[in-house]
Amino acid sequence: MKKYLKICALVLVSLFLLTACKNESSITQEEAKEETATESVEESKPMEEVTENIEEAGEDAPSDIVLYKCVEEKLGAFFGCEVTGFEADDKRVMDIATTHFNAITLGNELKPDSLFNYSNARVPGTETVELNGEELLVPVLNYSRPEKILNKILKFNEENPDHQIKVRGHVLVWHSQIPNWFFHVDYDESKDYVTKEEMDKRLEWYIKTVLNHFVGEESKYKDLFYGWDVVNEAVSDNSGYRKDTENSEWWKVYQSEEFIMNAFVYANKYAPSDLELYYNDYNECTPNKREQIVKLIESVKETEGARIDAFGMQGHYDMTYPSEGEFKKSLDEYVSAVGKIQITEFDIKSTTDFSKVEDGLNKENEKLKNRYELFYKALCEKQAESPESIEGITFWGTVDHYSWLQHFNGAGGGSTEGLKHIPLLFDDKYEPKPCFYVFANID
Repeated sequence: MKKYLKICALVLVSLFLLTACKNESSITQEEAKEETATESVEESKPMEEVTENIEEAGEDAPSDIVLYKCVEEKLGAFFGCEVTGFEADDKRVMDIATTHFNAITLGNELKPDSLFNYSNARVPGTETVELNGEELLVPVLNYSRPEKILNKILKFNEENPDHQIKVRGHVLVWHSQIPNWFFHVDYDESKDYVTKEEMDKRLEWYIKTVLNHFVGEESKYKDLFYGWDVVNEAVSDNSGYRKDTENSEWWKVYQSEEFIMNAFVYANKYAPSDLELYYNDYNECTPNKREQIVKLIESVKETEGARIDAFGMQGHYDMTYPSEGEFKKSLDEYVSAVGKIQITEFDIKSTTDFSKVEDGLNKENEKLKNRYELFYKALCEKQAESPESIEGITFWGTVDHYSWLQHFNGAGGGSTEGLKHIPLLFDDKYEPKPCFYVFANID
């Protein structure tokens, strides 16, 4: 029997790897080398690890527990997760995502580099369009990657009218995962930067085109999205706004935060009125950065024609940061500034040496449970104090082995020391962990 199970496992692994190869075939070898660091991991697991997961996987979460219903009942907010790359081809991930969550964020597929077909070294092609009565030469966009996942969600929604999955758009304007050529004359990085007037046209075209494609009146996806991150991580970890010294090509062109305000103006101009618009950032509980984020929010609110509906607290935390006091203070200040918040990329880094401690995994899981419990309790208390101020919680992934924290990442919002992390609600065997039950309202 054991031999039979191993044979079945190897067959499943072969199918998994064939699917992975097929999915990557749309990117040429040259284009693959050009891809930048991303917030999420898209690589497949080594064969022996996948086999181990298949052979040793146990029972799923109790069938009578559905997390999004529990959170909706207690917090009155949606409960989401991030899905990207190979995760969307992993049936067990999608089963978790569509069973326990009612909202999904695409981790990478709606970012500019994806929509420019990961052609980061050179423009993938150009075409001439009309914008505000003028002709404008623009790069060609490719929507195939996000549509592959969105079509799966649409199909699920059609087959499950009583459980509708909504999507958060992520992200229109970010200093990372956008080709440098987008900021240069003729989309040629060897030439000068364009003027900010020319960049404004490109910015407006990009926001208009992406929003019209996914949430415009003629789009089949228009009812799928509940909101969109307009600008991501534009505040420096040091002081003030993120400038060109911190890899912001936007700042190199504008030399001011004007592009942030313009982005919210254009997003408001082209987004449906019921699509919420967000600013999203990490290290948001650090006092100096929190102060600057609040200033950014206030500046957007004061800009004529702009709209901002909530702030996205990314929630990339660890076992000590943030303190309970700073987390609660952050909730208070952001709700006061903009009215509503969401936790948008929730995960908790592990203690770096837990693997060296006796019974370390169990102890680390208990710490993780306690940390999530602290944050969830604070969110529930804030919701009770200020109804409808907490809109939702989104985890940055579902199962531990797909977490971006398993690999070094320089994109912002978090990194890893190269050691094992267990930051999410489900383990490598796709089974619920102790922290799962924090959100199930079960002690």
